[in-house]
Amino acid sequence: MSLSLRRFLAAAILSAAALVATPTAAHAAAVEVDGDISVPCWIYNYTQDADWYFPATGTPKALVYLQHGFSRSGANVADLARKYSAAGFLVFVPTLPSIDLYGCTVNNTGNNTVFLNSVAAWIGQSGTSTGALAKSYAAAASKAARSGSTLPTSLVLAGHSAGGEAVTYIANVLRTTYPTVFANLKYLQLLDPVKSPAGTNMAVGLTGLKTTTLPIRAISSPPYLANSSASGTVELTNTIESNFLGVRLTSGSHCDAEGTSTNVLCTLTAGTSDPANVAVLQTLAVNWTTDAVAGTTTATYYPGGAYYQGLLTAGTIETLS
Repeated sequence: MSLSLRRFLAAAILSAAALVATPTAAHAAAVEVDGDISVPCWIYNYTQDADWYFPATGTPKALVYLQHGFSRSGANVADLARKYSAAGFLVFVPTLPSIDLYGCTVNNTGNNTVFLNSVAAWIGQSGTSTGALAKSYAAAASKAARSGSTLPTSLVLAGHSAGGEAVTYIANVLRTTYPTVFANLKYLQLLDPVKSPAGTNMAVGLTGLKTTTLPIRAISSPPYLANSSASGTVELTNTIESNFLGVRLTSGSHCDAEGTSTNVLCTLTAGTSDPANVAVLQTLAVNWTTDAVAGTTTATYYPGGAYYQGLLTAGTIETLS
């Protein structure tokens, strides 16, 4: 065999191997990217940490915006973010301040509504390439080797603790200010939501949303100091008329939504989570989200279904209504 022929065959073999080894967009590996996003605050412009979780698919089911709670960060909900990603969702997890001189916080310590309006604009203006969310996504997609991909149209909002109040308010801003985007909001998942010490953000949000068909459910822990006597859950059940608004984990901890990514700053004041409760929260949150986006009902995860009734019979959960 001539030298030139051997070189040709070797090059051909290497090229074929590269084609096999390089994942296609439809079969890409799951990727986590530590990015950032800009948001106005009074006369300033903040740059906040924003984590992106890309699923192992080139076509995510939806974008899940997952918001942490007071005194927490995006890193504290990483465990749940990975569960959403593993189920085929693109997950966006921004870190918002908990204390700020100008009120630019995830929780309302005076009046954070202007700030949350700006956060809502991330989503409301996500279809604009110059928008903050689109720019953050493009940068993250490049790092994840997903350049050329676009944000999913379908949207889910999920929030833990004060983040639950924040996403409730944001959802209502989408309803009033960005109705086209709101039409693509499939589900609102509240994770032991807590009302802020000031303002009426959750009440305003729920009052506006109750006029819509948007599915809203909570996964909560019993009332105690760490969740302000379940203040957000009480607001939900008092405002929204429904025979099914989610579940309460009867032995739950306020830290359950953080799973294995929690730390002592949560468990010291709220108690250590039972891994079994964390598993239930993650199973229900992910499967309810999957159904809401697909427009389906997987019976086992709802009242009357085998999985749900097993939890109910065992005393693991109580139904919220």
